Amino acid sequence: MKRIHFTAQDLMRTRVAATIGAAAETLDSVKLLRAPDAGLAFRRWQVSVRGGLDERMRPLTALLPPLGPEVDVWSLAGDSPCIEEAVDRLLGAPRELLRVEFEHIRFRPAHRSWARNLVDGDRETWLQVAAALRACHGVTVAPHWDRVRAHLADVRVALVNAMAEGGVEHLLKTLCGPTLRWRPPVLELDHPHEADVHLDGRGLVIAPTMFSTRRAELLHPVLDPARAPVLAVPTDLDAVAGSALWGGGDTSTGQALEELLGRTRAAILEAAADGRGTTDLARRLGISPATVSHHTAVLRNAGLLATRREGKAVLHTVTPLGTALLEPGSRLL
Repeated sequence: MKRIHFTAQDLMRTRVAATIGAAAETLDSVKLLRAPDAGLAFRRWQVSVRGGLDERMRPLTALLPPLGPEVDVWSLAGDSPCIEEAVDRLLGAPRELLRVEFEHIRFRPAHRSWARNLVDGDRETWLQVAAALRACHGVTVAPHWDRVRAHLADVRVALVNAMAEGGVEHLLKTLCGPTLRWRPPVLELDHPHEADVHLDGRGLVIAPTMFSTRRAELLHPVLDPARAPVLAVPTDLDAVAGSALWGGGDTSTGQALEELLGRTRAAILEAAADGRGTTDLARRLGISPATVSHHTAVLRNAGLLATRREGKAVLHTVTPLGTALLEPGSRLL
């Protein structure tokens, strides 16, 4: 277990970022693709990308040893959402950073000589990694990147709203789940190794991730101790939201509806077709109730949803105009 210790100054300096970056998401997507079961939310994605990768991804799989720590691509390539910027930073990583990042990695015997070339900064070896990163990103991430970034933006808005409503401690409570526990002033993070992390006034950056589905990870800027570490938090994506996310780019009514309303509002409108409460919509779509309330208000003001109270619950239903938009081949789109 890792225990992240906060001071009052750390709480003041904690913030929410948009992404851990295209490079880190790409390596996580390779890990997810190799997982025996990525879950229903990623099934359509796995089907769409399998077969698209070949020997080009081998340098990346070599960075994923079966035992022990893995290479932190976030540290090497940064958090840019642009893969080319990430590759440029990767190729320019200083030798000291390479040594620190690789010294505890237990590479397979077949990869050890190759890994030594990486630590030595061999240009040709790093160009192999860069080419593999570009190729994998082009298959596993790039075709879905606009929707992925929109989903991450929705999650970030929900986290920022939680912080605005109740402060950083309330935000940390909303993150809690099977692998995270807020026990003031310590955030406990499930991890195979014991460690106490003192933020020492730097604060914490919280960043939602798409393809890292196992547990939250704490990322350290090892050459810049004054910089705040990043807590990469997987988004909760259920089968319904996942199906919408990986739904492709055709010109069907569903796609046109997403282009008109935005992915999240289109998904809410579709899910509310038979009447849904705020909590039910949040659970089905993998977003927070606060985010649902924001989007249902917009849809209600547009005349697409109607909302009424039933006891303590709030029920959202689709109006005739909203129903017309949902009909296949709708002339309103």
